[in-house]
Amino acid sequence: QVHLVESGGGMVQAGASLRLSCAASGGAFISLSMAWFRQAPGKEREFVSSIMRYNGGTFYGGPVKGRFTASRDDAENTVHLQMNSLKPEDTAVYYCATGAGVISSTLRLAAAYDSWGQGTQVTVSS
Repeated sequence: QVHLVESGGGMVQAGASLRLSCAASGGAFISLSMAWFRQAPGKEREFVSSIMRYNGGTFYGGPVKGRFTASRDDAENTVHLQMNSLKPEDTAVYYCATGAGVISSTLRLAAAYDSWGQGTQVTVSS
């Protein structure tokens, strides 16, 4: 099973930027599609972004489109999430995830992913 470790969370003011990172080990990284989800207190886990294996195609959830950018470094087995123009509603625990069988029709579903990191807290104050 792939082991994932997120980093880069923190507390910022609205309008600021943060860059999250997720380091993967235990798998052939280049063959993994990776995703970011977030979960705010009392809410369901929400799809944020995914970056596909091999071609690096990216997908974004509606609330973050145009503000967040996902990237991957296959040489470093790491994915990043650049978050700009942060809003208080972006406050959540952000999780990195990967799954062996993720395809374009399932990439927005948390159930499609079988390895998760421990999460990193992002807090945006107004």
